[in-house]
Amino acid sequence: MEALRVGIREFRSQLPHYLLEVGQPVAITRHGETIGYYIPSRDKETVAELTSLKAAAAKLDALLKSAQVDTEDVVADFVARRRKK
Repeated sequence: MEALRVGIREFRSQLPHYLLEVGQPVAITRHGETIGYYIPSRDKETVAELTSLKAAAAKLDALLKSAQVDTEDVVADFVARRRKK
């Protein structure tokens, strides 16, 4: 993926946009010469995936609660079955 080239003044003035929304490396330039790079540490997909996983966990918790399943019993059963193998 090629870096997006941005002047230092624009990068500074639009910092939240580049830090949170762009999702790709940014080459920061001064007078047309690259002086540095910003490489985001997370992707938008990662945030979306985390949101989906949290929603799935909430649904699972609700299902376990409605079925009156004790999570400690489930974990103990899992550990016991794993030790058998």
